[in-house]
Amino acid sequence: MRVLVIYAHPVETSFNAAVHARAVAALREAGHTVDDCDLYAEGFDPVLSRSERIDYHDTAVNRRPVQAHVDRLLAAEALVLVFPVWCFGLPAILKGWFDRVLMPGVAFDISDPANVRPALTHLRRIAAVTTYGRPRWTALLMGDPPRKVITRYLRVLTGGRAKITYTAHYHMNVSTDATRTAHLEKVARVMKGL
Repeated sequence: MRVLVIYAHPVETSFNAAVHARAVAALREAGHTVDDCDLYAEGFDPVLSRSERIDYHDTAVNRRPVQAHVDRLLAAEALVLVFPVWCFGLPAILKGWFDRVLMPGVAFDISDPANVRPALTHLRRIAAVTTYGRPRWTALLMGDPPRKVITRYLRVLTGGRAKITYTAHYHMNVSTDATRTAHLEKVARVMKGL
């Protein structure tokens, strides 16, 4: 498949960088064509500007500021998101990518506002690979917004057609070489089975 990888971490020596590298390598080993988008390295601006918000519902012009990202998303058959969970949410740069790229005419059709329809129906698979600083029970207590965004919101945008995978390493604050190695191995298995 053609896989768009969206990576959101600013530190090239982080564990998330290792997770990203493992995910991309495993996807390529499995024979997928990978479009690897490192939001920080590419200097993606996550801020939805005033003019973008004004033009948001105008599908004739709304995608112009992020046309390259829209093209990459529309060319993909699978979407893989690699990111850390910070403050029980998506990193601002990834949230900004969602705000600016997953817009009317791209992610959903609002030509009939009473009957909004999904538009990412070309995506067959969506996978998230992430890390949390806190244990799983804390994420559950907080409602685990990142998991819901990936497994519920993105599923809706595909019309329920995409198979969703969410792979998380919890409690990074006390992780060990063994837990990190196990997570990297799991990431490779999940990516190879995409």
